[in-house]
Amino acid sequence: MTTSDLSRAGWRTSTHRSGTGGNRVEVATSLPGVVAARDRKNQDGPGLTLASAQWRSCAAGMKPGDLDLG
Repeated sequence: MTTSDLSRAGWRTSTHRSGTGGNRVEVATSLPGVVAARDRKNQDGPGLTLASAQWRSCAAGMKPGDLDLG
């Protein structure tokens, strides 16, 4: 597994808002061949990177509430 350099990523905030605190995820689609996601409140923390095709498959399979942890 390799680590992507996310220092030059162009991040955008998710438009989804939960009922418990607003936007929490930022996504970067400006990286060649990958999509990255990170916690908006912990921007220096770890990020998740997936191949673009994997990201599309994952996003297509999610429904509202799937990732609610509260």
